[in-house]
Amino acid sequence: MTMLHFDWAVLDWIQAHLASGFGDMVMPLITRLGDGGICWAFLSGALLLHPKTRRVGAAVAVGLAIEVVCCNFLLKPLIGRIRPCDINLSVTLLIPRPMDFSFPSGHTGAAFAAVAALGTSGSRLWAPALALASLIAFSRLYLYVHYPTDVLAGILLGLLSGWVGQRLVQAVWKRQHTR
Repeated sequence: MTMLHFDWAVLDWIQAHLASGFGDMVMPLITRLGDGGICWAFLSGALLLHPKTRRVGAAVAVGLAIEVVCCNFLLKPLIGRIRPCDINLSVTLLIPRPMDFSFPSGHTGAAFAAVAALGTSGSRLWAPALALASLIAFSRLYLYVHYPTDVLAGILLGLLSGWVGQRLVQAVWKRQHTR
């Protein structure tokens, strides 16, 4: 089975077995939390406001910045993958049709960048963030706007971005506080 066959098989299985009235109501709301990484930007801002969590907030912010540059400005235009909803027009979209390319999933990437930055910073917020990130990632499949491989790439890109963001902030923090 090729990756493309796998992608379509998973999307079709979700539509055939998991689609429901409840999911149709909840999944657009969950995915909206990830629009533009807004919930993660708010989390970062809230953490930046408090001196005890400022370093963690900075790590989340830097991780998000790395992810958005890599995902939206480099990979999506470079790869130019068409979304599944633009190929299989028989699936009714429950959200506005995204206008950018599909690979990788930016919603997923931003979510997992925040998770990685929180986790590698030692914040206990990583666990609830992981739960929300997983729901956002799944919502992109449920809503038929990403392939599973887009979401997997978003997870990997996000984890790497969040880890790099935390490492950069940690290095700067050490340098600033050892002077």
